[in-house]
Amino acid sequence: MKIVFMGTPEFAVPSLKILHDSGYEISGVVTVPDKPAGRGQKLSESAVKKYALTQKFLILQPDKLRDPSFIQQLTDIRADLFVVVAFRMLPQIVWEMPRLGCINLHGSLLPDYRGAAPIHWAVINGDKKTGVTTFFIEKEIDTGKIINQTEVEIPYNYTTGDLHDMLSLIGAELMLKTVKTIEKFNDKNLVPSIDQVTVKLNVNNGVIRIAPKLHSQDCRINWHQNSESIYNFIRGMSPFPCANTIIDGKLLKIFFATISDIEPISNISEPGKLVIMDNKIFIKTLDSWLILNDIQMEGKKRMLSSVFLRGFQIKNDIILGT
Repeated sequence: MKIVFMGTPEFAVPSLKILHDSGYEISGVVTVPDKPAGRGQKLSESAVKKYALTQKFLILQPDKLRDPSFIQQLTDIRADLFVVVAFRMLPQIVWEMPRLGCINLHGSLLPDYRGAAPIHWAVINGDKKTGVTTFFIEKEIDTGKIINQTEVEIPYNYTTGDLHDMLSLIGAELMLKTVKTIEKFNDKNLVPSIDQVTVKLNVNNGVIRIAPKLHSQDCRINWHQNSESIYNFIRGMSPFPCANTIIDGKLLKIFFATISDIEPISNISEPGKLVIMDNKIFIKTLDSWLILNDIQMEGKKRMLSSVFLRGFQIKNDIILGT
């Protein structure tokens, strides 16, 4: 069975690797064009391309997925199956091409959290569980028939980065299982699958949550929320795009914080109030206090807050966000 793999970031690499290691023929790898990055604006290759180069796979990097020359290249490969993990939305002319279909791996238990950032939103919302789903790609994004799912618990202290890494490995195992199923039936119409409309009835009382992409303007912390909500927001935004606040006119990124079980001595209880005590940075929330653990001041390196306090002066009793 000839497979064309489509993907870009590190999340996709374990799926590509497990298929290759399991003996499947990777007839081509499609990823994004190299892009300038860093201060020197040197061309940067995607994580998928870097792995593909080590295995000497055929690599395609189209600017436009409807480009006739790219479509011809795909046609000439004559792949049986397209496998997509963390890639762009495909035009119908592409996903309809292979005889066994085009399958995708998504970082949630579909139909919940359709969209570009399912892992972020599961953590931000304080969910106790999530998972990965393989499904057949159809015209509307993330709506195709579900082939397999794996459910996992979300540890309370996990950031989006932690959950991302765990799901990429679990997702790779699920993708291998799915490909083996498709190979067994050798006909996409015979592969056991379930319509998402049927699954919807068992998800959040029929309410499907969406997972839109997060941008820099979405990262500001609202200290007038309760500690649990802010804690989930911070870890859900970590490590990227990263929750932040304003301190003395400068941007402070917060990668991790914990809910304090003690209340620092302070005469002010306004949300956003900063108190330094016992070499720790406490921030007042609507209902209690958070302790900042892992931070980065604008123009400085990321560091533990205890290290930060040894080299930087912060005024006590200031209000963050101003």
